[in-house]
Amino acid sequence: MKNILKILIIVLIFTSSLNSAENKTKLLEPNWTFDGFFGKFDRASLQRGYQVYKEVCASCHSMSYLSYRNLGEKGGPEFTKQEVKAIASQYEIQDGPNQEGEMFMRPARPSDKFVNPYPNINAARVANGGAYPPDMSVLVKARKGGADYVYSVLMGYTEDVPEGISLEEGVYYNKYMIGNKIKMPKPINDGSVEYTDGTQATEEQISKDVVAFLTWAAEPHLEERKKTGFKAVVYLLILTILGFVIKRKIWLRIEPKV
Repeated sequence: MKNILKILIIVLIFTSSLNSAENKTKLLEPNWTFDGFFGKFDRASLQRGYQVYKEVCASCHSMSYLSYRNLGEKGGPEFTKQEVKAIASQYEIQDGPNQEGEMFMRPARPSDKFVNPYPNINAARVANGGAYPPDMSVLVKARKGGADYVYSVLMGYTEDVPEGISLEEGVYYNKYMIGNKIKMPKPINDGSVEYTDGTQATEEQISKDVVAFLTWAAEPHLEERKKTGFKAVVYLLILTILGFVIKRKIWLRIEPKV
């Protein structure tokens, strides 16, 4: 029993130390349009976010749970059917076998999953110095702090490394990353993309747009879920009022005993 208690105490101390390390630097908190009970995605921001993913992130990070047709679904970027077809056709998918028993390449269709930048995990590690670029499909939900954390990491690169922290070759300092060390070079700067809608492409705007897109990818039914939740609250409120009225009406018929 004493040994079990000692183990529990060590685990609690270790957990608390990890939490304190994670929360040492307060995360940046932009004003997300999708926050709050009535929050919803900004369609233009989601479309810009996809452009950022395509031009900046897709060379290393996969989004294996998304299909190109999802880009046209209600509640998301809502590209038109023609736009979705055009987006998908820019990529090639291995298909087959054909009648001769051979695999072949064809243009992607809206029903296809997003093309992975690497054929397998080992190839991804070799291309990135041993580090595996995480899949971005549910990245926002998989990280403590969610959208704020991912945004903070994108904005957290600095060349001013605090004393006591030594960086190995190919490792960069990031004030918001757990452990403050990251192998991914700074991916976003002012002008990293040229927005097709004319929006000024500052580092803050680019980071905010791509994080909004990643949030939608992780929670594609967020708006519908909030609408359903609101309807449920209204329904329960009406039901509560009706129950209260019926209770009063029933008890008014009963004469109190003197």
